[in-house]
Amino acid sequence: MNTATFSPLHSDRLTVRRIRLVDAPAFSRYRSLPEVSRFQFWTSFDEATTTRMIGEQASLAPDTPGTWFQLVIAERTSDTAVGDLALHFREDDERQVEIGVNLSPDYQHRGFATEAINLLLGYVFETLGKHRASAITDADNLAAARLFRHLGFRQEGHFIEHIWFKGAYGSEYLFAMLAREWQSHHSPSQG
Repeated sequence: MNTATFSPLHSDRLTVRRIRLVDAPAFSRYRSLPEVSRFQFWTSFDEATTTRMIGEQASLAPDTPGTWFQLVIAERTSDTAVGDLALHFREDDERQVEIGVNLSPDYQHRGFATEAINLLLGYVFETLGKHRASAITDADNLAAARLFRHLGFRQEGHFIEHIWFKGAYGSEYLFAMLAREWQSHHSPSQG
């Protein structure tokens, strides 16, 4: 399924939608914070970088193998960008995706990441019909590991000092969830 459009996803508090130019200041601001960039490959994410990324994303169709599709988590009432999600559509197995998440510290500890990822997983499994979703987190990012466990992801791996990251070898966790696991937790009888 390779369509050029992406319909926004909504919950009571959030909208998950394509990133737009108007999001550049907020997006750059929280992505440049040390507490957000600490576990990412970047240390700073200026507006020029954000604007360039938005331009590249503008014509990208979701479900294009080998690409990362960038989305914004916005407060539903104000449409303010408070975080972002990314979907990596794997080239080696088109039935699998990798997800990534960042959230402004101002919006953490309110359940926004859980809510946004649940919206995204509904899209991944129900709309796109994917078989498996995975996520990789830095082993020192305890909040991210807790988040994925809370969402029902299974920890499938712990890679010890396997990646050169910001001047030292880093360790990572691999989390995953299958479509059938998602569906068993989100069936109508589960509420």
